[in-house]
Amino acid sequence: MDEEKQEFEMGIPNGVGEAMLAHAFEKFDIKLEQTEFGPKIIGEYDELVKVRDFLENEIRKRLKELEGE
Repeated sequence: MDEEKQEFEMGIPNGVGEAMLAHAFEKFDIKLEQTEFGPKIIGEYDELVKVRDFLENEIRKRLKELEGE
């Protein structure tokens, strides 16, 4: 019996660029959906947690680059 996985949605945080999103889509089992409130990342809860952590780390790295560290 196939167990259907429940999907959740997560808004894309400010500061996430196209390259970061592209890397996230390559790395994780997620999809993008355009809603009336803007784009959302769709996937299983565990995947979205991983994506959130990945995007946070990427934003931190980018901020350090901009600050010249």
